[in-house]
Amino acid sequence: MSQTEKHHISATNAQTFTTKILTANGVSEQNAEIISKCLIQADLRGVDTHGINRIPSYMERIRQGVLDAKANPSLKQITPVVAQVDGANGFGFVAAHMGMARAIEMAREFGIGFVSVKHSNHFGMAAWVVQQALEAGMMSLVFTNSSPALPVWGGREKLMGVSPLACGAPAGREKPFILDMAPSIAARGKIYKAARRGEKIPADWALDAEGRPTEDPNRALEGVMLPMGGPKGSALAVMMDVFSGVLSGSAFAGHVTGPYDPSKPADVGHFLVAIKPDLFMGLEDFKERMDYLYRRVVGSEKMAGVDRIYYPGEIEQITHEERLETGIPFVQAEIDALNREADKVGVEHLIVP
Repeated sequence: MSQTEKHHISATNAQTFTTKILTANGVSEQNAEIISKCLIQADLRGVDTHGINRIPSYMERIRQGVLDAKANPSLKQITPVVAQVDGANGFGFVAAHMGMARAIEMAREFGIGFVSVKHSNHFGMAAWVVQQALEAGMMSLVFTNSSPALPVWGGREKLMGVSPLACGAPAGREKPFILDMAPSIAARGKIYKAARRGEKIPADWALDAEGRPTEDPNRALEGVMLPMGGPKGSALAVMMDVFSGVLSGSAFAGHVTGPYDPSKPADVGHFLVAIKPDLFMGLEDFKERMDYLYRRVVGSEKMAGVDRIYYPGEIEQITHEERLETGIPFVQAEIDALNREADKVGVEHLIVP
């Protein structure tokens, strides 16, 4: 069977499989459900780089003793609108979920809630944290730092992370606003995905170890990612380090350990904000204004060759709806890697239709 042949797996099947893998590796049932749901949300939105294909790397970190599968985060209230979560070197999904939940509670009472998260790990696709806030009717800001992959503008060494900036706002009848973007031209996970699938990458995504543009994802992983917009993307990466690393007390300035490096704990930091949208006007007025903004954006005049204008996050929301119906596409090589993890802990293989 071809390693690049695609199979469509239902979200329910994939989530059940992932939960079993996690619990078999020592993760509590409650935490495993949070983690698997977040990973499946990424797969459903088409962010395959941050879905359940990450499971092998996470499980390797557990086996190497640098990620604590049994850890539970703890929360400390700092002021009425500020709290901090200690991730205790557990899964970043669990720490960020707790943090945003507390930020939402504070925002409901006081209009806004800030949570800093320290000693955490990779939390996957940032948009799931935004979605958590949206489901509670909240606006949000979601920052994290990450392992070095990007040079600062004018530099040549890996120093800053390809750290996502995400935010969101609810709407009325139209789609909500969801922004989730990396400060690089492309997310590093896309290079890992290309390497896994034996595909080339665009030549403007990264440089190899000699500082030359490359279409080979493996050579790109030996070099550096390129920031979007030159110094602007570089500055955004530094900003993520300030708010997520420096402020929280976690690693920063190139000292975060990557999710594929099983040598030591990652010590990632996050910064989460929830905002009540009806602070300055009625909620219905706010939603009507958001709906108007959506219609203005997607209805604006198109440049030559463009058939449709999409709102930020809209393509992913459409993909989510489609994949709920058709299933999540995986190549055979990815299924094989996941099933090898199942074999290691005696879990049934991922069901392929």
